[in-house]
Amino acid sequence: IQDFAPSLGICPNLGFSPQFGDFPSVWGFLSIWGFSLNWGFCHNLGFCVLAWFEEGEETITAFVEPFVILLILVANAVVGVWQVGARGGAWGRLGHFGALLGTFRNGFGDIGDNWGHFGVGDKVPADIRILSIKSTTLRVDQSILTGESVSVIKHTDPVPDPRAVNQDKKNMLFSGTNIGAGKAVGIVVATGVNTEIGKIRDEMAATEQDKTPLQQKLDEFGEQLSKVISLICVAVWLINIGHFNDPVHGGSWIRGAIYYFKIAVALAVAAIPEGLPAVITTCLALGTRRMAKKNAIVRSLPSVETLGCTSVICSDKTGTLTTNQMSVCKMFIVDKVEGDVCSLNEFSITGSTYAPEGDVLKNEKHVKAGQYDGLVELATICALCNDSSLDYNEAKGVYEKVGEATETALTCLVEKMNVFNTDVRNLSKVERANACNSVSAPRCPQPPPSASSGAPEGVIDRCNYVRVGTARVPLTPAVKEKILAVIKEWGTGRDTLRCLALATRDTPPKKEDMVLEDSTKFAEYETDLTFVGCVGMLDPPRKEVMGSIRLCRDAGIRVIMITGDNKGTAIAICRRIGIFSEEEEVTGRAYTGREFDDLPPAEQREACRRACCFARVEPTHKSKIVEFLQSFDEITAMTGDGVNDAPALKKAEIGIAMGSGTAVAKTASEMVLADDNFSTIVAAVEEGRAIYNNMKQFIRYLISSNVGEVVCIFLTAALGLPEALIPVQLLWVNLVTDGLPATALGFNPPDLDIMDKPPRSPKEPLISGWLFFRYLAIGGYVGAATVGAAAWWFLYAEDGPSVSYHQLTHFMQCTEHNAEFEGLDCDIFESPVPMTMALSVLVTIEMCNALNSLSENQSLVRMPPWVNIWLVGSICLSMSLHFVILYIDPLPVRGGPGGARGGPGGRVGGAEGGPGVPTDDLQADAAGPGALADGAEDLLPRHPAGRGPQVRGQELPGG
Repeated sequence: IQDFAPSLGICPNLGFSPQFGDFPSVWGFLSIWGFSLNWGFCHNLGFCVLAWFEEGEETITAFVEPFVILLILVANAVVGVWQVGARGGAWGRLGHFGALLGTFRNGFGDIGDNWGHFGVGDKVPADIRILSIKSTTLRVDQSILTGESVSVIKHTDPVPDPRAVNQDKKNMLFSGTNIGAGKAVGIVVATGVNTEIGKIRDEMAATEQDKTPLQQKLDEFGEQLSKVISLICVAVWLINIGHFNDPVHGGSWIRGAIYYFKIAVALAVAAIPEGLPAVITTCLALGTRRMAKKNAIVRSLPSVETLGCTSVICSDKTGTLTTNQMSVCKMFIVDKVEGDVCSLNEFSITGSTYAPEGDVLKNEKHVKAGQYDGLVELATICALCNDSSLDYNEAKGVYEKVGEATETALTCLVEKMNVFNTDVRNLSKVERANACNSVSAPRCPQPPPSASSGAPEGVIDRCNYVRVGTARVPLTPAVKEKILAVIKEWGTGRDTLRCLALATRDTPPKKEDMVLEDSTKFAEYETDLTFVGCVGMLDPPRKEVMGSIRLCRDAGIRVIMITGDNKGTAIAICRRIGIFSEEEEVTGRAYTGREFDDLPPAEQREACRRACCFARVEPTHKSKIVEFLQSFDEITAMTGDGVNDAPALKKAEIGIAMGSGTAVAKTASEMVLADDNFSTIVAAVEEGRAIYNNMKQFIRYLISSNVGEVVCIFLTAALGLPEALIPVQLLWVNLVTDGLPATALGFNPPDLDIMDKPPRSPKEPLISGWLFFRYLAIGGYVGAATVGAAAWWFLYAEDGPSVSYHQLTHFMQCTEHNAEFEGLDCDIFESPVPMTMALSVLVTIEMCNALNSLSENQSLVRMPPWVNIWLVGSICLSMSLHFVILYIDPLPVRGGPGGARGGPGGRVGGAEGGPGVPTDDLQADAAGPGALADGAEDLLPRHPAGRGPQVRGQELPGG
């Protein structure tokens, strides 16, 4: 070590030299907002210039249409930014789980007395080679890195194996781990990305994040929709080539081509569901809010839906399936010894956390520990051979350990037994010493003056007597064998407990005769002991985990435990929580990391298909397991809280970190469980399934509505009719009018049997053939009714022009010199009134379509509208907004007063919009008073200056 330290330029007594300063900020502050605003300003400036030079426009009204479109897009962006900010706020509230680190220079630092000195409770800031141990032992809790639930004893001896895993590097302190007991001085050998934690983070950064099933389905749907839209737009443009030279275009083929190109653009606007991204984002964001109330904080919105198709959950054991809080669950004392025959008093202890709340049971009945002399002495030894304490965190409302986990479990046991008065409790505050995996402490003033605890084999080998009540009897080989048999059963049976033997020495050596500086002589001080009893402890499963595992099984979800702990402990926990049954054979279903590595790749893949338990694994194993599972088209969720979980968390379709976990794990995850509760995952899966079902419903609603708009534009272009809808009206309907009901459909209640169904296949199409047929059927009716409303005004309305069908379909040829249009003002074909009627009919039918989207398979009779009160409210609000744009001046979507203000116009609008409408009142309101306030047409087709639409020679207001 003395040769090793200078090679790093480090003095063991002073630390780093002053040349190791703080790293400067390399990148500084990058103003994303500034870049975005500059980009948006340049593009908007271009839009304004194009609007100014728009042909035929010499007024400020040319800016209205791009301005409205800009407002809609900005509003959509603001909603997205707000939702991201809300998630960031929830994410920021998890920051208190982290810890601060310090730097040390020339023997002084921000934390501790001196550089390189570490004591109980300190967090290791870097990878450190232990230089010397300043106590009789050094224990480190490195569960965040290796997954081990028990603290590890460290030493300064070299580790010769170059392939040693982190669990076997006993002479190293790893960054992020905690000192459980003892003091040490070490040399920093790695910092930042060069630490073991940093290497894991590099591996995590190199992992490519695959798209979620929802993103893949939406991408596929978008590609298909783009192809269909492109074909339809080209077809519309081509079938109208013969109209390019119509008189209305001034005989210019170029102007005709541009006009029908605008029609094709309008068709694209109608076909593209502009509101779908916003509605999906809003639906997922609302889902994240509901999940946040259940203590599941989502960092990635698409992961909400991914939970719904999860088929495998790969869960870390320590801190996820278990409490990561060592707890004594069994203990025994000797009841009677007669020759070579002895009987034991066995007790069980309730409580699975550090909270000092629980009972002592014997044969399932409550007992008072103070009634047994052996238990009183056992509690005394637990209190003496202990350097830990319990700390109540008022902010979190939980008890936390201070010190080593095993000793904290003994402290908690003493509190549960409640056998001491105040004077005896003070005996627990003594210095500890270590010898041969045992702990001894002098007792005073009452005899016996010393107590020991440690590994059962080592302690019992040094015992010559056994305590029976208050008497001390010789420990015979038969009695010793009986005691060891029970301990072996506890350590290898169903529970796989970690056992500690407790003993006393009635005649210890005097303190002045003890050489505490020489640890090799400690064994001499722990001889001629009297065995008192034994305690068995484990990192217990969470109380609610067994029920959650059962729910996962009912939902067709396989749970796999992946842990760094030993295989026996992992299998025992699997049996306790229900992953394995009590008598189930685990051969081929449980592997260690080394056993897994010894398999050929084909058998490794097959093992991942069958196995439910992997123990003693490295981070690379976890990522490999996830890869093999994904090769079976499994949708994998990985849960964990340690740094060792981070690469697999990122590689899995959805990573779920614990709120009390490391910052690296949280960064790699898509979701964080604020309460570290495995059952929260089950609730999140249910929410994800409900969200997907609701998403299918509002996608059905939006797409069928857009199909109707496409049919409308296509029919007008194919039949040669005047425009029924213009792009800004379509944008308004797609983003605002349809957006509110679509968002409300995200509040549909989940099906009662949603968790009794198997996970859906990731290959299941978002839109099946039957659904697409339904879209076409509904959309065809919507489009035909919309075009029919506009055509009816031209052909049959009492206050309409009453043109012939031939004149209507050949309106482009209307000129003053054309005999077919004699006595007819051609500007009537640009009247906003039929557009008003078409828009009202479209909105009315789409509101009815929203009601039909409450359920995919149930009618309104079985699922009435009021099961989703949000949908009813959104329909009312959408209709109100529709009336606002119709009546309030100077909003853009307006028509003349002759359009639909009562009379036949209102009746035909209501008749065509009526199918599916629950009441006649809704028909009348939707298509009834459709007359508009007087004023400029704004975004409707413009007329030359000084001219307006005329009916039989009478000029209409609004020109």
